[in-house]
Amino acid sequence: MVLSVSGVLLLGVIVFILFRKDGLKVSHLIVCMMFGFYLASTSIASSIRNSTDSIAGFISGLHF
Repeated sequence: MVLSVSGVLLLGVIVFILFRKDGLKVSHLIVCMMFGFYLASTSIASSIRNSTDSIAGFISGLHF
């Protein structure tokens, strides 16, 4: 992938600013989608996947 980690970090900052400033608009949604696709191609993607799987497993194990 041509986009490096610094590019992913930049998109993450942009997404954060867009959420804090105005809420999510269509243009913001496009930036969020780009951020997700580029983040998925980094080395941290497997850690994020494992973390979300662990959280989902924990939540499914809760009994009310």
